[in-house]
Amino acid sequence: MEFLGENKKVLFLGQAVSVPGTAMSNTLKDINPSQKVEMPVSEEMQMGITNGLALNGLIPVSIFPRWNFLLLAINQLVNHLDKITEISSGGFTPKVIIRTGIGSERPLHPQCQHVGDFSESVQGMCKNVEVIKLIEPQEIFPAYKKALERDDGKSSILVEYGDYYNEK
Repeated sequence: MEFLGENKKVLFLGQAVSVPGTAMSNTLKDINPSQKVEMPVSEEMQMGITNGLALNGLIPVSIFPRWNFLLLAINQLVNHLDKITEISSGGFTPKVIIRTGIGSERPLHPQCQHVGDFSESVQGMCKNVEVIKLIEPQEIFPAYKKALERDDGKSSILVEYGDYYNEK
């Protein structure tokens, strides 16, 4: 996250980006507070704001700690972010980095509403958003670097695994 934060166009937004609350919160502790936007629990609004920031030339890193929460923003993701370039006849090619995860099951299983993996389904709905699952630790930095530096007109969803924070 520090690498992303070096780029002045990058903003991190979501729940628990400025305060503790999720496993992802700790990964943002060294980010400049002016680059963090704490959001209320309103996922569709968060993705709409994410889209607006990207249309204005910023690179939002929109954090949804679990896929199950990102489902609440699918309208903005599939019908807006993924289609903006087509809708605008190439006038806009936003770059968004979406960070999500598959919830941790160990040591305590949070039940089925927190451990979903909708990677394949969402990838099937999007042609301008790439879903990248991060299985091994050595895949993390290159995937985020690619997401930041890509110039192919695509946005990225980077999928982390909650159990791997303590296991890998």
